[in-house]
Amino acid sequence: MNKTFAIIKPDAVERGLAGKILALIEENGFKIKALRMARLTEPEAKGFYAVHEGKPFFEELVNFMTSGPCYVMCLEKDDAVAEWRKLMGATNPQHADAGTIRRTFAESTGRNCVHGSDADYTAQAELAYFFRTFETL
Repeated sequence: MNKTFAIIKPDAVERGLAGKILALIEENGFKIKALRMARLTEPEAKGFYAVHEGKPFFEELVNFMTSGPCYVMCLEKDDAVAEWRKLMGATNPQHADAGTIRRTFAESTGRNCVHGSDADYTAQAELAYFFRTFETL
């Protein structure tokens, strides 16, 4: 079993979609190993998205991720990173496959409901950013 990091973003929480997204996660065979609501501060969001610093969308992303509460999660499943990315769908919901979270719920590329790690090493770093090791066992 592998672990990955996931976020239900502020737009989905604001629209009351967290329960539906959590249900899809479980229906698709993921185990939720850790889950908590968070309200990211500006320094936390900037630190988490530091890889995007200097890009045109960075400030907008930070503002969005600090605009309301989100849910941070540790998900477990065989090939968790790839399986979570498949369930999320493409960043642009218009390009996402039918039945994916983003195709079903996202409003736009920027307000796309969920985040997921893009590689195993990224998942480890992102999990460590939000959780202590014992919380994700």
